[in-house]
Formats: sequence, structure tokens, C-alpha cells
Amino acid sequence: MRPRFEYGDEVRVIRNVRNDGTYPGLETGALLVRRGSVGYVRDVGTFLQDQLVYSVDFFEEQRLIGCREQEIQLASDPWIPSRFEFREKVTPRTALGIAGEVVARPGDSGEVEKVLREAEGGPVYHVRFNGRTLLVPETALDAYETDAEAAE
Repeated sequence: MRPRFEYGDEVRVIRNVRNDGTYPGLETGALLVRRGSVGYVRDVGTFLQDQLVYSVDFFEEQRLIGCREQEIQLASDPWIPSRFEFREKVTPRTALGIAGEVVARPGDSGEVEKVLREAEGGPVYHVRFNGRTLLVPETALDAYETDAEAAE
């Protein structure tokens, strides 16, 4: 098991990293580093003798976080940013439907189930609206705001 990344490598986290309970001072599940953030490898270790774990220093976030190899890539590798993340609430810009049946209208709340970044024409999402999952391009979505959020 040879590490793919070495000390000092500039890497990008390709998934949101949340606290699994091992990061002190924050609740379990709290977002530690947002997908796309860049940091530097400080150390390489193992977990349970079969998983490589990299200590990555994210300077902007002022966090040193353990990342698994599948969670990072070289910062120089191609990266397509996405506007929305898994579990974020969104609303369609226009009515969306399946076989002529309208499933979601602007103002309806949907939840992102999956982000497909490398789709032709830009990111697309699997979004759950009213019990149905639709494949929706990023250009057809806006962030969903509750009345309380809009008032702020």
C-alpha cells in the first residue's frame, strides 16, 4: 500500500468533509471543509492497517483534517465546481415534469440526492421533488429559501 500523495502536495477535497465525532469542539455532522477546498498534505498514516489517511492542512479554513485517499485529488487535476451539494434544498426555475406530468414548480422544495459534475454542459443533479427523483441541470435550479431565511 503506497501513498498516492506525499508531504507538501497541494490537494483538493472532492467531497464535503463532516465531523465524524473525532474533530474536537464541533458537533458530529458539522461541516469541516467544503468540497473544492485546497490544502496541503502534512502527514500520511494508516487506519485499521488497510486505509491510508492523510493529514491535510486547510489554511483558509484553519483546520487540520484527516482525509481518506478517495476524498482528495491533486489540486492541479481538473475540477468542475458545483453550485449545490448533497442534501441541499433547491427549487426549480421553471416547471419540471415527466412525460407531460408536472412534478415540481418554482417555489417547490427539493433535495439534492446526487451531484454529477462531469456531465456534458456542466453539473447536473438527482433532485427529489414531491416523492419523485429528477435529473436536473444546474442552470434549472435555484437555492430554496424558507420564509425565515428570506426575511433575514
